[in-house]
Amino acid sequence: MTRDLVLLIPEIAVLLAAVGALIAEMLRRPRIALAVAIMGLLVATGLTLRLIGTDTSVFGGSFRIDTLSVWAKLILLPATVLCMLLARVDVRGTAREGTVYSLLCLATLGALVLAGAGDTMFLVLGTLLTGLATFALVAYPDTDPATEAAMKFFVFASVTTAVMIFGLSYWFGAAGSTLLADLARTDAVPLAAILGLVAVVVGLGYKASLVPFHFWAPDAYEGAPLAIAAYLSVVPKVGALFALTQVVRDLPADSGWPALMAGLAVLSMTYGYLAALVQDNVVRLLAYSSIAQSGYFLLGIVAVGSSELALPSIILFAAAYAAMNLGAFAVVAAAGRTLNDFSGLGRARPLMGIAMVVFLLSLVGIPPLAGFVGKFLLFAAAIDAQFTWLAVVAIANSVLSLAVYLRIIVPMYRGGETASAAPDRWVGIVLITTLSATFIIGLAAQFLLAGPMAWAP
Repeated sequence: MTRDLVLLIPEIAVLLAAVGALIAEMLRRPRIALAVAIMGLLVATGLTLRLIGTDTSVFGGSFRIDTLSVWAKLILLPATVLCMLLARVDVRGTAREGTVYSLLCLATLGALVLAGAGDTMFLVLGTLLTGLATFALVAYPDTDPATEAAMKFFVFASVTTAVMIFGLSYWFGAAGSTLLADLARTDAVPLAAILGLVAVVVGLGYKASLVPFHFWAPDAYEGAPLAIAAYLSVVPKVGALFALTQVVRDLPADSGWPALMAGLAVLSMTYGYLAALVQDNVVRLLAYSSIAQSGYFLLGIVAVGSSELALPSIILFAAAYAAMNLGAFAVVAAAGRTLNDFSGLGRARPLMGIAMVVFLLSLVGIPPLAGFVGKFLLFAAAIDAQFTWLAVVAIANSVLSLAVYLRIIVPMYRGGETASAAPDRWVGIVLITTLSATFIIGLAAQFLLAGPMAWAP
């Protein structure tokens, strides 16, 4: 028990940060709540560094301390800190400001539970924990759009989670265990394996906003505070996709899951970008963009068990995606939510304009930026797993994505200049941090293409 708790110290630190922020809010000290939450997340990140290279499990194999769960902490904890800084701009001075920071910690804890899940019950626990916290965060503004978005989010999540829990009963019946490591036993009952897989894809697919489980995302992003939209686009999504990776690592090879993942990848990439092409609201455009980016993650998941590049590609793309997507939302926080708000931004605020161009081109996958390195590895993993056709479709969608992001870039430099206030200092910190990360990951490509091979056990 002592060994298990020592290995779980980062998660415990996140939980204590959530409790500490909530206590500070009860004392009506929102600044202290923010400080406690950020400090707790940074301490948890530091404590995770010593776990790099660890490949073990705790509590009888029900929770894994491995490559995926360790790197999930190193990516998602700093990402949550950046979201808290953005949230400070949105909720500063409101009645329940400290509650937002506590809920962000709890939702992140749920995402970490998903990323390290070694048991089907942890899939349920992580899904519920992230869901309950994010429902409240989306509804926080107490406006009609926010309330409507939160209700759609809640209803959709309730149905998909119920489907997942029902489907997991098939896996338990076939394997006689709730451990993911025992899923190989379902090979004797292929129908149960398929039904359980479909149910899990429904439950985790909604959280990752994969097509066709994405319907909640555009409304939730639009109705929620911008910082919460940024958070939803990264932390729960990456947690769910890492959980899906944990699941398929133990599934029987003949259960057909690679074909299912490939189909969802094509649907998510293609539909996400086509829908984004007709959006005039930048938040909704980025929502559909995030749906498409989820499809790219599936290229790495398809290759799990077939290519050594699979886990490194998923991890590296997750880091790149967190940096460039949070950076894009930070610019939106400073500029405005509609395409008209971006008219002339590149001339009125040259540095902000350059930053937005960098983030969007990185989302396309233009070298030498972080998105290129991540997508390069994903394409290589898919090809290595004999899914060359899927890599070709992904490359074609990357070309389509350029048309999507040019809808933001072109008005920034062709439209007449609009009055644009200087970004809040918290937004500025997020911009500098994410811009630096986008360049560093991209420029260190040679090291990262060799280094990740040591990440996978």
